[in-house]
Amino acid sequence: MRGWIKDLGLGTFPPFYKDPLFLLALLAGGLFWLLLWMRQPTNPLRPEELLSFSFFFLVLWQPAVEELLFRGFLQGAWLNSRWGGRSLFGISAANLGASIAFTFAHLFSHPPLWAAAVFFPSLLFGFFRDRHASLYPSLALHIFYNGGYFLLTGLPR
Repeated sequence: MRGWIKDLGLGTFPPFYKDPLFLLALLAGGLFWLLLWMRQPTNPLRPEELLSFSFFFLVLWQPAVEELLFRGFLQGAWLNSRWGGRSLFGISAANLGASIAFTFAHLFSHPPLWAAAVFFPSLLFGFFRDRHASLYPSLALHIFYNGGYFLLTGLPR
């Protein structure tokens, strides 16, 4: 039982919050939101929506399920394969495969360009999953990115 928990990346809780690259990824999210706010009309979340089911679903539940499936199950399994651990510029083949699958999964609920736009954050989530051999950094970053995005743009109507 302990083996599959480790394979999912749930075995340890490393101090990823002290990692300068993780802190840089948080800052990058803030810069993205600032640029989005400056370039696009936004519809910030109303205070009463913070406690809504939709906000909970999009900011906590959906990232948790996606991280378990794509970075936990897929990337974890592929890291154990012959080819999955190979990497180029810090991006493992397992991360690349999981990110492609993550992007394709978003085609069911997003226009093609928006679905394609999740590829790069997905690579970043996978990078931290590999770097810390844990799902917790990618989950924290995914929640942070979704939270900031929906706080700025509002919930889908």
